[in-house]
Amino acid sequence: MVGQVKKISPSDLFERMKADNFVLIDIRSVQEYQEEYLRGSKNIPIEEFGSYDFSKDYNKAAIFYCRRGRRTSQAADFLNKYPFKEVLILEGGIMAWKAKNLSTVKSTKSPIDLMRQVQIIAGGLVSIGAILGFFVNSNYIAISGFVGVGLLLAGISGVCGLARVLRLMPWNKSIN
Repeated sequence: MVGQVKKISPSDLFERMKADNFVLIDIRSVQEYQEEYLRGSKNIPIEEFGSYDFSKDYNKAAIFYCRRGRRTSQAADFLNKYPFKEVLILEGGIMAWKAKNLSTVKSTKSPIDLMRQVQIIAGGLVSIGAILGFFVNSNYIAISGFVGVGLLLAGISGVCGLARVLRLMPWNKSIN
Protein backbone atom coordinates (compact mmCIF):
# COMPACT_ATOMS: atom_id res chain seq x y z
CA MET A 1 0.00 0.00 0.00
CA VAL A 2 1.15 3.47 -0.89
CA GLY A 3 1.31 6.36 1.60
CA GLN A 4 -1.50 8.74 2.38
CA VAL A 5 -3.64 10.14 -0.43
CA LYS A 6 -2.72 13.78 -1.00
CA LYS A 7 -4.54 16.64 -2.66
CA ILE A 8 -3.11 18.58 -5.58
CA SER A 9 -4.28 22.05 -6.55
CA PRO A 10 -5.33 22.81 -10.13
CA SER A 11 -2.31 25.11 -10.54
CA ASP A 12 0.11 22.46 -9.29
CA LEU A 13 -1.45 19.85 -11.56
CA PHE A 14 -1.16 22.21 -14.52
CA GLU A 15 2.56 22.61 -13.82
CA ARG A 16 3.00 18.91 -13.24
CA MET A 17 1.31 18.10 -16.57
CA LYS A 18 4.22 19.65 -18.43
CA ALA A 19 6.71 16.88 -17.68
CA ASP A 20 5.83 14.46 -14.92
CA ASN A 21 5.24 10.73 -15.20
CA PHE A 22 1.63 10.26 -14.07
CA VAL A 23 -1.74 8.92 -15.13
CA LEU A 24 -4.76 11.24 -14.91
CA ILE A 25 -8.01 9.39 -14.18
CA ASP A 26 -11.51 10.85 -14.31
CA ILE A 27 -13.72 8.76 -12.00
CA ARG A 28 -17.02 10.28 -13.16
CA SER A 29 -19.60 8.51 -15.31
CA VAL A 30 -18.98 7.96 -19.00
CA GLN A 31 -21.59 10.58 -19.87
CA GLU A 32 -20.07 13.20 -17.57
CA TYR A 33 -16.66 12.51 -19.12
CA GLN A 34 -18.05 12.77 -22.65
CA GLU A 35 -19.46 16.20 -21.85
CA GLU A 36 -16.17 17.65 -20.58
CA TYR A 37 -12.82 16.34 -19.37
CA LEU A 38 -9.20 17.28 -18.76
CA ARG A 39 -6.90 16.76 -21.74
CA GLY A 40 -4.79 13.65 -21.31
CA SER A 41 -7.14 12.00 -18.82
CA LYS A 42 -8.77 8.63 -19.18
CA ASN A 43 -12.22 7.80 -17.94
CA ILE A 44 -12.54 4.94 -15.50
CA PRO A 45 -15.78 5.34 -13.54
CA ILE A 46 -15.23 4.46 -9.88
CA GLU A 47 -17.75 1.63 -10.09
CA GLU A 48 -15.54 -0.05 -12.73
CA PHE A 49 -12.32 -0.02 -10.66
CA GLY A 50 -12.81 -3.61 -9.52
CA SER A 51 -12.60 -4.88 -13.10
CA TYR A 52 -9.98 -2.46 -14.46
CA ASP A 53 -6.32 -3.52 -14.69
CA PHE A 54 -4.22 -0.64 -13.36
CA SER A 55 -1.01 -2.68 -13.20
CA LYS A 56 0.60 -0.99 -16.23
CA ASP A 57 0.39 2.35 -14.39
CA TYR A 58 1.68 1.30 -10.95
CA ASN A 59 5.11 2.82 -11.67
CA LYS A 60 3.46 6.24 -12.07
CA ALA A 61 1.72 8.71 -9.85
CA ALA A 62 -2.07 8.47 -10.18
CA ILE A 63 -4.10 11.66 -10.11
CA PHE A 64 -7.85 11.20 -9.73
CA TYR A 65 -10.58 13.75 -10.24
CA CYS A 66 -14.34 14.12 -10.40
CA ARG A 67 -16.66 17.13 -10.72
CA ARG A 68 -16.06 18.93 -7.40
CA GLY A 69 -13.72 16.58 -5.54
CA ARG A 70 -16.32 15.01 -3.25
CA ARG A 71 -16.43 11.58 -4.89
CA THR A 72 -12.66 11.29 -5.02
CA SER A 73 -12.32 12.46 -1.41
CA GLN A 74 -14.94 9.92 -0.30
CA ALA A 75 -13.09 7.20 -2.23
CA ALA A 76 -9.61 8.14 -0.92
CA ASP A 77 -9.18 5.01 1.23
CA PHE A 78 -10.31 2.84 -1.67
CA LEU A 79 -7.98 4.61 -4.13
CA ASN A 80 -5.08 4.24 -1.72
CA LYS A 81 -5.31 0.43 -1.95
CA TYR A 82 -3.76 0.49 -5.41
CA PRO A 83 0.06 0.44 -5.35
CA PHE A 84 0.69 3.52 -7.46
CA LYS A 85 3.93 5.41 -6.98
CA GLU A 86 1.80 8.21 -5.51
CA VAL A 87 -1.96 8.81 -5.19
CA LEU A 88 -3.28 12.36 -5.60
CA ILE A 89 -6.74 13.90 -5.79
CA LEU A 90 -7.42 17.07 -7.76
CA GLU A 91 -8.63 19.49 -5.12
CA GLY A 92 -12.05 20.85 -6.11
CA GLY A 93 -12.25 18.59 -9.17
CA ILE A 94 -12.84 19.79 -12.70
CA MET A 95 -14.89 22.75 -11.39
CA ALA A 96 -11.86 24.14 -9.51
CA TRP A 97 -9.75 23.54 -12.63
CA LYS A 98 -12.20 25.62 -14.70
CA ALA A 99 -12.38 28.30 -11.98
CA LYS A 100 -8.65 28.85 -12.56
CA ASN A 101 -9.43 29.40 -16.27
CA LEU A 102 -7.57 26.24 -17.24
CA SER A 103 -8.78 24.57 -20.42
CA THR A 104 -10.91 21.45 -20.73
CA VAL A 105 -12.07 19.41 -23.68
CA LYS A 106 -15.82 19.87 -24.26
CA SER A 107 -18.24 17.96 -26.42
CA THR A 108 -21.06 19.76 -28.15
CA LYS A 109 -22.82 16.50 -29.07
CA SER A 110 -23.32 15.02 -25.62
CA PRO A 111 -26.96 14.66 -24.45
CA ILE A 112 -28.28 16.17 -21.24
CA ASP A 113 -27.03 14.25 -18.20
CA LEU A 114 -29.15 11.14 -17.62
CA MET A 115 -30.15 12.10 -14.07
CA ARG A 116 -31.24 15.55 -15.27
CA GLN A 117 -33.42 13.81 -17.86
CA VAL A 118 -34.95 11.72 -15.05
CA GLN A 119 -35.57 14.86 -12.97
CA ILE A 120 -37.20 16.68 -15.91
CA ILE A 121 -39.54 13.79 -16.71
CA ALA A 122 -40.36 12.96 -13.08
CA GLY A 123 -40.98 16.61 -12.25
CA GLY A 124 -43.13 17.02 -15.34
CA LEU A 125 -45.22 13.93 -14.54
CA VAL A 126 -45.72 14.99 -10.92
CA SER A 127 -46.80 18.46 -12.07
CA ILE A 128 -49.16 17.09 -14.72
CA GLY A 129 -50.67 14.63 -12.23
CA ALA A 130 -51.25 17.39 -9.69
CA ILE A 131 -52.75 19.81 -12.23
CA LEU A 132 -55.02 17.19 -13.81
CA GLY A 133 -55.98 15.92 -10.35
CA PHE A 134 -56.97 19.41 -9.26
CA PHE A 135 -58.73 20.63 -12.42
CA VAL A 136 -60.00 17.49 -14.21
CA ASN A 137 -60.41 14.45 -11.99
CA SER A 138 -58.90 13.63 -8.62
CA ASN A 139 -57.87 10.17 -9.89
CA TYR A 140 -55.04 11.81 -11.85
CA ILE A 141 -53.24 12.38 -8.55
CA ALA A 142 -52.25 8.70 -8.93
CA ILE A 143 -49.72 9.80 -11.59
CA SER A 144 -47.89 11.86 -8.98
CA GLY A 145 -48.11 9.01 -6.48
CA PHE A 146 -46.73 6.50 -9.01
CA VAL A 147 -43.76 8.73 -9.81
CA GLY A 148 -43.13 9.39 -6.12
CA VAL A 149 -43.06 5.64 -5.35
CA GLY A 150 -40.70 5.11 -8.30
CA LEU A 151 -38.30 7.76 -6.98
CA LEU A 152 -38.51 6.34 -3.47
CA LEU A 153 -37.66 2.82 -4.71
CA ALA A 154 -34.83 4.20 -6.87
CA GLY A 155 -33.39 5.96 -3.83
CA ILE A 156 -33.62 2.88 -1.64
CA SER A 157 -32.32 0.37 -4.19
CA GLY A 158 -29.88 2.55 -6.11
CA VAL A 159 -31.52 1.40 -9.36
CA CYS A 160 -33.62 3.88 -11.32
CA GLY A 161 -36.00 2.23 -13.77
CA LEU A 162 -36.64 5.48 -15.63
CA ALA A 163 -32.90 6.04 -16.08
CA ARG A 164 -32.56 2.52 -17.51
CA VAL A 165 -35.33 3.22 -20.01
CA LEU A 166 -33.89 6.64 -20.93
CA ARG A 167 -30.46 5.10 -21.52
CA LEU A 168 -32.04 3.11 -24.39
CA MET A 169 -33.42 6.21 -26.12
CA PRO A 170 -31.80 7.21 -29.45
CA TRP A 171 -30.48 10.54 -28.16
CA ASN A 172 -28.60 8.68 -25.39
CA LYS A 173 -26.96 6.04 -27.60
CA SER A 174 -23.52 7.63 -27.18
CA ILE A 175 -23.50 6.75 -23.45
CA ASN A 176 -24.17 3.02 -23.85
